[in-house]
Amino acid sequence: MQVIQQKLATGPAQLTGLLHSLDQNTAQTTLPAIIIVPGGGYHQIPVGQAETLALAFAGRGYQAFYLEYTLISDHQPLGLAPVLDLGRAIQLIHQNATAWHIDTNQITPVGFSAGGHIVALYNDYWHTLLPQRMQVPASELTIANVILSYPVINPTYGYPTDAATLAKWTTQPNEMAADEQINGYNRPTFIWATADDPLIPATNTLAYATALAKQQLPYELHLFDHGPHGLALANLQTAWKPDANLPHAAHWFELALEWLHQQAKQS
Repeated sequence: MQVIQQKLATGPAQLTGLLHSLDQNTAQTTLPAIIIVPGGGYHQIPVGQAETLALAFAGRGYQAFYLEYTLISDHQPLGLAPVLDLGRAIQLIHQNATAWHIDTNQITPVGFSAGGHIVALYNDYWHTLLPQRMQVPASELTIANVILSYPVINPTYGYPTDAATLAKWTTQPNEMAADEQINGYNRPTFIWATADDPLIPATNTLAYATALAKQQLPYELHLFDHGPHGLALANLQTAWKPDANLPHAAHWFELALEWLHQQAKQS
């Protein structure tokens, strides 16, 4: 497996890739790609967890990447800077698709917590706002699907919990309200969370799914009954305390893989 690292533009953002060499004994010439966008409350990037998640997808046949994006310590108010970082990462993958053996029709960002917020906003803006902001054609920003894991969706739905933190995020809360920016260009969405998440209320997940449903856009929703915030794979590999090793919630990973395979067949 080849490891690549690429800085994005002039800021702190960086894309790391865990890339397979293709088996010359098969006819396969490209692989699907996933981009892990980790959480951290816009304060930090849990790189170890991001790498573990990327390796889990790589082990199932994906060219896997993880994104380290702009934080509030880098830029205030943060605004859409991390969403632009994800756009630059996806553009880079499109531009290097041949060298990295990637099927550009099968690129899926996978966001966790605050990273889920970034991915949800990207899903809203990839065809509308971002081409103009980035001065690139939408074809270089195209994605197939998105996966949202216990995401922040709207900063008025319980996270962040105070006005001072929100002010570090944005002066335009509506711009960062992912459920309010959904449009006909949103790609199929897989969403999962736990009903009793103590940090990011499940209201966020339900609001995004409801907004997709109102516009008759494709989505799949799994709301597990119990689990702390930050489950990642929800198994021993990523459990940060005993209650984060939850075999029931851990089913999200296989369900997401099945959903991705189904989406690929339908595309």
